[in-house]
Amino acid sequence: MQASARKTVVLASAIVAVLAIVAGIYGIGQWSGNAGLANACPDTAARVAVLKGANVGEVAAFALEDQPVAIGDVAFSDGQGAERKLADWKGRTVLLNLWATWCVPCREEMPALKELQQALGGPKFEVVAVSIDIGDDSKPRKFYADNDLAGLAFHHDGSLAVFNALKKKGLAFGLPTSLLIDGDGCVMGKVAGPAEWASADAKNLIEKAIGGAP
Repeated sequence: MQASARKTVVLASAIVAVLAIVAGIYGIGQWSGNAGLANACPDTAARVAVLKGANVGEVAAFALEDQPVAIGDVAFSDGQGAERKLADWKGRTVLLNLWATWCVPCREEMPALKELQQALGGPKFEVVAVSIDIGDDSKPRKFYADNDLAGLAFHHDGSLAVFNALKKKGLAFGLPTSLLIDGDGCVMGKVAGPAEWASADAKNLIEKAIGGAP
């Protein structure tokens, strides 16, 4: 075989190898890295559609997900130190809030999250606030006690695992971060930064999410 022919064969083999790797990462016949995640949320798009027009006023910063994705089974501890996973809330709409005591906007937002939970929390909806204070949970527990937040369930992740997992999915970049998640564990929308969760606008948004289609 001539040198030029051998080079052509080698080049063709290299191209085939690269295409095989790409196919393995993204899925054969799928040229979007998010395709598999989107397929995990077949009903969420209809639920998101119900929320259009409700992200106004005090929750105008709430961004709807054009391509809803599954959040994954993130884990953290509850008030008794037991492990909890997001799957524990399967079938319920969840407002997952990541916060820390060193974050001033987070601290200011917590009473409103408590009020939202007291107003709408129940079998169909829950505010799940997760402190990501590094290390043990002494600081966030003290904050709860000092600010009468007993009506809001306590959760903690001192390893930053939850935040880092969401960051990798492009769902969290700073604090506070709030994600509205449907009963299938799919993200319908998010807020990067604080929001007036005790406002009429916020309650209207959540009510629509609770009663959303299908």
